[in-house]
Amino acid sequence: MSDAPELLWQPDPDRPTTIGAFRDWLRSQRGIDVADYHELWEFSTSRLPEFWGAIAEFFDVRWHASPSEVLAEEVMPGARWFPGGTLNYAEHALRPGAGKADEDLAVIFTREDGLRTTLSYGELRRQVAAARSALRALGVRRGDRVAALSPNTPATLIAFLATASLGATWSSCSPDFGVRATADRLVQIEPTVLIAVNGYVYGGRSLDVRPTVRQLRDQIPSLRATVLVDYVGGFLDGTLDWDALLAEHDGAELEFEPVDFDHPLWVLYSSGTTGLPKGIVQGHGGIVVEHLKVLALHCDVGPGERLFWFTTTGWMMWNFLISGLLVGSTIVLYDGNPGHPDLNTLWRMAADEGVTYFGTSAPFVQNCLKQHLRPGREFDLSALRALGSTGAPLSPEGFQWIADEVSSDVQICSVSGGTDLCTAFVGSAPDVPVWLGELSCASLGAAAAAYSEAGQPVLDEVGELVITKPMPSMPVFFWNDPDGSRLREAYFEDFPGVWRHGDWVRFTPRGSAVIYGRSDSTLNRGGVRMGTAEFYRVVEGFEEIADSLVIDTTSASESDGELLCFVVLAPGVTLEDVEPRMRAELRSALSPRHVPNRFIVVDEVPRTLNGKKCEVPVKKILAGAEPERAVSKDALANPDALRPFLELAHDG
Repeated sequence: MSDAPELLWQPDPDRPTTIGAFRDWLRSQRGIDVADYHELWEFSTSRLPEFWGAIAEFFDVRWHASPSEVLAEEVMPGARWFPGGTLNYAEHALRPGAGKADEDLAVIFTREDGLRTTLSYGELRRQVAAARSALRALGVRRGDRVAALSPNTPATLIAFLATASLGATWSSCSPDFGVRATADRLVQIEPTVLIAVNGYVYGGRSLDVRPTVRQLRDQIPSLRATVLVDYVGGFLDGTLDWDALLAEHDGAELEFEPVDFDHPLWVLYSSGTTGLPKGIVQGHGGIVVEHLKVLALHCDVGPGERLFWFTTTGWMMWNFLISGLLVGSTIVLYDGNPGHPDLNTLWRMAADEGVTYFGTSAPFVQNCLKQHLRPGREFDLSALRALGSTGAPLSPEGFQWIADEVSSDVQICSVSGGTDLCTAFVGSAPDVPVWLGELSCASLGAAAAAYSEAGQPVLDEVGELVITKPMPSMPVFFWNDPDGSRLREAYFEDFPGVWRHGDWVRFTPRGSAVIYGRSDSTLNRGGVRMGTAEFYRVVEGFEEIADSLVIDTTSASESDGELLCFVVLAPGVTLEDVEPRMRAELRSALSPRHVPNRFIVVDEVPRTLNGKKCEVPVKKILAGAEPERAVSKDALANPDALRPFLELAHDG
């Protein structure tokens, strides 16, 4: 399609890496000679049982009962990995090993107001044992669900590991989610225990979460107990105190319940674009082997490393970050507004804490670029060797800014994957170069390809991102989907037996890739992803609103787009009558980030012939696309309804 872009970073052939050690091990222990990354990827995607079996052995996966084989059948959906094997995720996070002696540092936690704590691996093990005993005393058993409304803190991590150690299933939401957004996720999984903070700190303010907790308790009839973590001060009647529970159970023995490879570890959620968020269930074993692979081989994280990723507990990157414990690294947790008091906050923290792998989002990089930040000159980032970016495609300008203003020696690890597998399909590796604007390679074990509309693989052309062979961390099932029909509909309808992910991608002859974004209409505001269906449930709950359409004008290259809400008013209603109450309800029910910049009155919402709102076509029109390229009017039930959106695009 074009010549290779500028080469921004090249591997140091003299620097030892875990992926290099893995190749050496394959050669000496298995007689498999792979000369470079490309050959290793070919092996990993053509000989699945051998590759994933090698991963489990190389990283010494702790089996309680040994599996009978690696892969029972190479099919999608329905692949059964390591049948008969039992293990526990929490055991792999907490067992002794390199970098995980009692005195080794496991966790560094900082908050935007300066609060800072640390935990050694010994302290973490002790507190998880106490939390485990406390949850058992509350009746939590294998298969029960424990839910959390909690920020990215050590208490959240401890509660999760305790839950996993029991064979119970974890699910968390960020405390800035409103009641409805949280309930839509947690009610459906019927948790027995809710762990919640009394408030959180964001942007220089302390916000009270107790009203949300009260309402959630009323809406979740399955709850046997609510545990309150004192994070900002304040009590709540009818709750148990987290610190008192841990003190009561201090000294408990740390144990791990052996569970099947596919036993539910946690429930993540889709964005809710087409209805209630889908509960995506991933298993203990799938996450263990996938995260060992990606963190050790792709990120080259291990003992002595300090891994940071800016995330909330409502995003899969939290689950990814805490898996740094699997490989014996120190994980760095940050809670607060990354732009408070200014955008240098995270760079200052990275310097202070000696972060070696710094993870963030493409919009954050774009904002730093726009504000002309120069963190490499203002802070000592000499420990930093890699910078990860995800959440949206990283623009070439973002790549260049990192090379120019952070460090030309830092590996730029732009990655793309998803909540669906809690990993990246396409990303980086320490032995693959970084080209301007490109993701360096397809991930090991990920048979990623670009498909044409006809379902044929294409090279150096934009196509649908697909995965043609199973991976261990693919969803075990969707919650409340007993026959698997919703899961098949989500991924396998377009290309039978092939996973369609919903991104546009182009793979180059070099093996690198460019992501062109998603075709859906997920709202991504300040790193919080939310589907439009959740938004509509709030806005259209007002009698004064007959219909609505929400459009996020943020693009891959612009991180400060507007959130626009177009409303059709009921007869006799003015926008002034209802806008203040809508703003207040959206802030409360969803999050402050999901309050629109503008409400705009229209006569009709454009809909397809089968009644679906035309979100993506309208977004394309507002971005400047020619209307005939954005949507076929023949496909619309009311093509005249496009007129106000065309006028808005014309007026700029």
